[in-house]
Amino acid sequence: MAKSVATVWVPVDDMSRALTFYDETLGLTVKDRGDDWSEIDAGNLTIGLNAREHASAHAGGGAVITFTPESGLDEEVQRLTEAGVTFAGGISDHSWGRIAPFKDSEGSDLQLYSPPQ
Repeated sequence: MAKSVATVWVPVDDMSRALTFYDETLGLTVKDRGDDWSEIDAGNLTIGLNAREHASAHAGGGAVITFTPESGLDEEVQRLTEAGVTFAGGISDHSWGRIAPFKDSEGSDLQLYSPPQ
């Protein structure tokens, strides 16, 4: 049985671009920076940015990383939109909470989440 998630690995095509996105756009802290592997401190979780080998094709699908915004969901969507992030579906409301899906600089699926009020 798994007791926790230690790291989420996210394949990236351009390490520099991905680091800029996670650091400057999302406001997370870069713990380790390298050409093939970098680590982002996302609170209680490490996001590992793993450079794709040039022979590997960019594949769709995979895990979705969900972030809980420090400010309200609406405020964070506005801040990220002003930083150039596109929220194709906007914010959707559900009985279990609100989400706002978007993509990182490498095309990986991310979303913001807030629990129901």
